[in-house]
Amino acid sequence: MKTFYIETFGCQMNVHDTEKVVGILLAQGYSRVLEPGQADLVLYNTCSIRDKAEQKVFQRLRQFKREAGRDKRFAVLGCVAQQEGLRIFEKAPHVSLVCGSASYTRLPGMLEQLEAGARRVTGLELDAGETFETPFTRRDNPYRAYVTVIEGCDKSCAYCVVPFTRGPERSRTSRSVMEEVRRLAGAGCTEVQLLGQNVNSYRDPSAAGWDFAALLARVAEVPGLRRVRFTTSHPRDFVRGIVEAIDSNPVLANHIHLPVQSGSSRVLERMQRLYTREDYLRRIEWIQVARRNIAISTDIIAGFPGETEADFQETLSLLDDVGYASIFSFKYSPRPNTPALGLDHQVPEEEKGRRLAMVQEKQRAIQLARNAELVGSLQEVLVEGYNQATGQWIGRTAQNRVLNFTRAGSNGASLLGEYLSVRVTRAGPNSLAGESVESAGTPPAAESV
Repeated sequence: MKTFYIETFGCQMNVHDTEKVVGILLAQGYSRVLEPGQADLVLYNTCSIRDKAEQKVFQRLRQFKREAGRDKRFAVLGCVAQQEGLRIFEKAPHVSLVCGSASYTRLPGMLEQLEAGARRVTGLELDAGETFETPFTRRDNPYRAYVTVIEGCDKSCAYCVVPFTRGPERSRTSRSVMEEVRRLAGAGCTEVQLLGQNVNSYRDPSAAGWDFAALLARVAEVPGLRRVRFTTSHPRDFVRGIVEAIDSNPVLANHIHLPVQSGSSRVLERMQRLYTREDYLRRIEWIQVARRNIAISTDIIAGFPGETEADFQETLSLLDDVGYASIFSFKYSPRPNTPALGLDHQVPEEEKGRRLAMVQEKQRAIQLARNAELVGSLQEVLVEGYNQATGQWIGRTAQNRVLNFTRAGSNGASLLGEYLSVRVTRAGPNSLAGESVESAGTPPAAESV
């Protein structure tokens, strides 16, 4: 029996890519194992967004070699594979396969080459075909699934390596998306998350011609679905129709992730983000005046080249103006093949760290206040896990807030995948706590307060 071990690093799209790769490997007769030492083939699905990503990949590859021992084959997948290409063979001679995400449909043939004795096999093409669709996807979560609707990016943000590693934007036909969603719902999946580097840039290439708002509205009508999420949106392509779709159908989760990166129009221009602070706040206003209470999250980069103290203060003020439910914040890190490498006025590392700490401290206070507003409210949660140490179930609200709760009389029965109504009793900056009151049964009419 051929065996494989796979490790994943990165975003939801990388997680979903791993599901595709696992499905292909199982279809090729491989069996999955839980330790690299047990595997004939060790795969590492990589991400290149963060600082020193490639160095970390090579460190992990050396560690794999020590853990797995001799007579193994090693493969590097994903963004670092696309970014580093043939250099991986030079820096890690024990690697036999290097494959970017756009080439996963050709993975069966690459595996056959490996099994036939090929020493080095590559899949590094970046064509404009629908290369994210694979014939096999292994989904281990029976109630929640990712669905890729658009791959790649046509934007040229100065700090971002995604256009180089993922290629140009190419959208699936609405028919293929709907067919996949209906299959998932028919198999008992109740939550789907639509994925894309710029998911709201979706444009149906078929005669139907749907934009992303239309796709959202149609997916939400699929029988059996309880929640539909999406990520990640680019503000330039975020249209009011998306908010109107969420307002019209409670199956669409009332949460929007809308990365801003900076609160300063001057920095946004240097970042080549294609919008101003005012443009962004206009979209925030669309969300805030919606009939439903829609939670907003974002991404923040601290210390982009040329960011002055005044620019940074504009980012801090934006946190107050929007009142985000949560943020992902990072220090600017230079990435290969990006325009920002040539920008002047680099911010010292110590100053970037100071600014990041200030962003996180301010946001922590905002989140504590926003979460405290929910104490006493009833929230519908999808149960995702159980914490043995605390005796609490772990759920997630439609607004994407984590809610840890107790349930009387569960008698050890698994609640995973169920939708329950939970009363919030306590709030912290990163999560809520509460008590289950009854099974939710059907989506509640009441929204979060």
